[in-house]
Amino acid sequence: MAQRRSGKRFLVWAALAGVIGGGVFLATAELFALLFARAASPILAVGGFVIDIVPQPFKEFAIATFGEYDKIALLAGLGLAVLIASAIAGILQFVRPPLGVIALVVAGVLSTAAIVTRAAVSPLAFLPPVLGTVAGSIILVLLSRRLRGWRDARTAVGEAGRTAGAEAGSTAGAQAAGAHDSGAVIAEPEDGGVGPADVEPARPGIDRRRFFVLAALAGASALVVGITARTVSMAVSSVEAIRSALKLPTPKTRVTVPQGAELDIPGLSKLFTPNKDFYRVDTALTVPSIDPDTWRLVIDGMVDQRVEMSFQDLLDMGLDEYAITLTCVSNEVGGELVGNAKWLGVPLRDVLKKAGVKSGADMVLSRSVDGYTASTPLSALTDDNLDAILAVGMNGEPLPLEHGFPVRMVVPGLYGYVSATKWLTELKVTSFDKDEAYWTPRGYSAEAPIKFASRVDTPKIGEAVAAGKIPIAGVAWAQSVGIERVEVSIDNGDWMPATLSAPINDDTWVQWFMEWDATPGTHYVAVRAVNKNGDLQIEERAPIAPNGSSGWQRSLIRVN
Repeated sequence: MAQRRSGKRFLVWAALAGVIGGGVFLATAELFALLFARAASPILAVGGFVIDIVPQPFKEFAIATFGEYDKIALLAGLGLAVLIASAIAGILQFVRPPLGVIALVVAGVLSTAAIVTRAAVSPLAFLPPVLGTVAGSIILVLLSRRLRGWRDARTAVGEAGRTAGAEAGSTAGAQAAGAHDSGAVIAEPEDGGVGPADVEPARPGIDRRRFFVLAALAGASALVVGITARTVSMAVSSVEAIRSALKLPTPKTRVTVPQGAELDIPGLSKLFTPNKDFYRVDTALTVPSIDPDTWRLVIDGMVDQRVEMSFQDLLDMGLDEYAITLTCVSNEVGGELVGNAKWLGVPLRDVLKKAGVKSGADMVLSRSVDGYTASTPLSALTDDNLDAILAVGMNGEPLPLEHGFPVRMVVPGLYGYVSATKWLTELKVTSFDKDEAYWTPRGYSAEAPIKFASRVDTPKIGEAVAAGKIPIAGVAWAQSVGIERVEVSIDNGDWMPATLSAPINDDTWVQWFMEWDATPGTHYVAVRAVNKNGDLQIEERAPIAPNGSSGWQRSLIRVN
């Protein structure tokens, strides 16, 4: 029984050895990623790979469940998986060497593949995971050897003790028998006599101490080095400081906000969404840090001439201010993945004119610095009546890092996944039959005009309101077309017109409200919109894929 308990205890220490080996692997990789290629972090590369390959329904579930914290949830899940896998590798190395090292090497190979197949990586990007694998394997081997030495010494002590005890008992029995026959008196054995004390008791203690000393040193070093390297990697760039100090030129034109454009109703979305509250959905696990002085935009493909522009070149074209509402294709009916902002930028049609678009092209494949691509219909970028822009500013300041600094695309009337590329670095003029973007092979439409919609902001679902006159209010959007009217139905009754705010333009949402004499009980509220073309908002529910959800928002409101 004692031996079984001892064996289980050694398996626990073996699992710890594996976790420490895995930690050394990651810490070493983070350190050398800082030195050679900051994009070569194994955990981030594998996380990006997971984002790329995970089926579309799981992506929707993650966005719906975790919202803007979906990447934090992914990293936490990866961390847990690494912890469990490392523990298993430690046990394997202890029980069946070199299986644990083989497992660690496989993890190193997979992370190396995930890194070198990502876009925009350094030629030395393979070094961090390779060196991390070597360091982790060495620590795992050393810890496992010391652990086995501790176990073997402990076993040897136990066997020697049992053997010595048996021999001592046999000798004592013989002496007692002889004494009985001769009548002699038997003396008790002294310290130098035969007994368990003859076995060296210090060896298990030495091996145990050697194991724990190495485990403590390796574990503490991995923790300090890993955290420091990741922190320095995130802070080493002065891009945030550069952004904060950047002064954008005064725009040639500014957005005119008419009187009555914003309704003063508690709980209603602001006319312009603050940058800190603006939704963020992208595939980047870490926000790219790009110095605008080194940023370049390449325009090539089916063009008369290849063009390369700097950030200053873009500013020299002159900036204008635009009010545009953006919507994510992942936005559910009544969801919050929509926002309205004032953007500073230049028309994309003017940028494309610099290169000259050849006949036969019908799509622009935009590419982010992290490799993400979006396929935008060429017509949406060249139409004189659409304000498709390259944006450098958002709500009166340079783009926040998480929203695409220094340059992103903003195209009214199209879902973000086919138009709103952040951290933009390339515009390839091409055609839909030649190229496809990131989301197209993952079950989404290559072209994705926004389905116009309406939403109730207040009263909020699940929050009871007091009886009496209260406003039902929300927002509605029909980018590039505009909202004509919004209607509300209470308890499946007649549709009643809501009052609209003064629209800024057809590319932004409008606010709406309706006074309601609320009576105690639970009430059923529905909302729908009509656009300026006379089209009624689609009533039937449709899922997010392949081109955006649809349906009237219906909700229950509790009145006290």
